Amino acid sequence: MTTAVAAAAALPAGGFGCGKVKISNDFNGFSSWSGAANHHHQPCRRLMISSSSRASSSPPSPPPPPPPTDDGDDDEKEEVEGKVSVMKRLVDANPVGLGRRSRQIFDEAWRKFSELGQISRTTRTNDESILLIQEGGPMCEFAIPGAQNTTVLVVGATSRVGRIVVRKLMLRGYSVKALVRNTDQQVVDMLPTSVKIVVGDVGDPATLRDAVEGCNKIIYCATARSSITVDLNRVDHQGVYNLSKAFQDYNNKLAQLRAGKSSKSKLLLAKFKSADSLNEWEVRKGTYFQDTVAAKYDGGMDAKFEFSESGDAVFSGYVFTRGGYVELSTKLSLPLGSTLDRYEGLVLSVGGNGRSYVLILEAGGDTTQSSLYFSRFSTKVGFCRVRVPFTSFRPVNPADPPLDPFLVHTLTIRFEPRRQRAAAEGPVGTNQDLRSFKLKLEYIKALPTGQETDFILVSCTGSGIETSRREQVLRAKKAGEDSLRRSGLGYTIIRPGPLMEEPGGQRALVFDQGNRISQGISCADVADICVKALHDSTARNKSFDVCYEYVAEPGKELYELVAHLPDKANNYLTPALSALEKNT
Repeated sequence: MTTAVAAAAALPAGGFGCGKVKISNDFNGFSSWSGAANHHHQPCRRLMISSSSRASSSPPSPPPPPPPTDDGDDDEKEEVEGKVSVMKRLVDANPVGLGRRSRQIFDEAWRKFSELGQISRTTRTNDESILLIQEGGPMCEFAIPGAQNTTVLVVGATSRVGRIVVRKLMLRGYSVKALVRNTDQQVVDMLPTSVKIVVGDVGDPATLRDAVEGCNKIIYCATARSSITVDLNRVDHQGVYNLSKAFQDYNNKLAQLRAGKSSKSKLLLAKFKSADSLNEWEVRKGTYFQDTVAAKYDGGMDAKFEFSESGDAVFSGYVFTRGGYVELSTKLSLPLGSTLDRYEGLVLSVGGNGRSYVLILEAGGDTTQSSLYFSRFSTKVGFCRVRVPFTSFRPVNPADPPLDPFLVHTLTIRFEPRRQRAAAEGPVGTNQDLRSFKLKLEYIKALPTGQETDFILVSCTGSGIETSRREQVLRAKKAGEDSLRRSGLGYTIIRPGPLMEEPGGQRALVFDQGNRISQGISCADVADICVKALHDSTARNKSFDVCYEYVAEPGKELYELVAHLPDKANNYLTPALSALEKNT
């Protein structure tokens, strides 16, 4: 800039109107400019300013003779020319190109260095390796710690969300397996060449053993392509059940090879399969009132626990006494080396008639210094599985400390009529007394704990689905979600709004629970949530709805948290999910 200003100051009095100015293209992307309207020139590497009279056509005068110089002047001139040469080379260099090239060299060197510690690794061609580096391959800003040691099975890899999930996983260094129903050329072309393709059908359990082998986590993006009930149940319900069971069986098999037990397996506390299995359970009766007034309202109560002819363990009875209750209790006998502090809750397989019950845990060093903790659960007409996390238990005495699962030694199931609701009725047309109950018990197990999710399921909220088929779709989706919760695996259930084909990370997202959202969301944002949830501890055992941010009507704000997505490095999922309830 100093040279250009000094040269411009040496212009004749006529100014730019009587001269020609050429500015060279020193930087890529800038074109040459001329002060003369019809002048043609070649680009050069320096600023050249020439001046001539408009009317003069005489030949140029010869250049003046060089001034005499001495040795000192020659040394000074060489030093100046050297500095100019260095500056010229710096100006000619493209900083963007230098940065890109240095990054490529570093990533390639680091990739080769990291391969030294790998026992085996899938070989890639040079073109694929260069592509991974240029687009953000492993060991770059996209990389996630531990991704290279994690294999993810993507079910529905050719769906709108699944295709983006696969590419996001690869960019972050995961090993990816894709479960597809056939290997047609059209299907193969939709997936990157480094993805391992496994042929199978989620409706056929026998084809899923090879799919889950070697996998650490599963992302389920598949959905039925028709509203036929058979297809909906096969993909959205039975498919989730089959895959979760195959994954559990694979982990149990690995644990047996290690002469241990899978960390994802449930701990059996009680199984009611014969009359002898009921011997350790005791039926008790009691009342909350200890005064003489309660005796005036004593209408009687009774309960029994027996094994029926149909092969069911049935706890039934009635409570007509004011403030009365009946309960079923047992001392826990855990296998050697097992403690409940390694688990995060209980799951009960029960069949009821819509009544609610109280689950009571007694914990302490001995029975004389024990504390009681309770949590309520409801049943449905027919069999269902109920999850009761340890975090939901509250002390009966507010002064007692929080529940320590390690100290639990007694489990009790209590029925009390004062907590029943009129809505808890049986089949239509029946008039049941809410003071009577009947509970069938199949088993009680402890749910394993863990830091991360094992199975991510992409479900839906029902928004955007045709009214004629919405009920069928939601019924199948809900059945699939319930089967995943009962599996014992760490799960994350994502219910996005209507999917949209547009870039992700452009708008704020709303995370909510309760099926209250109605806005859409891009497939890319859903895929990004799936990938981020893989190693996010706040995503384990949670179900949530997600959509774009919207402005609700005054007084009808439906969302709980808005998370912005400014860039790929922003960890927006943890604060968003921290505000949501677990075991949902």
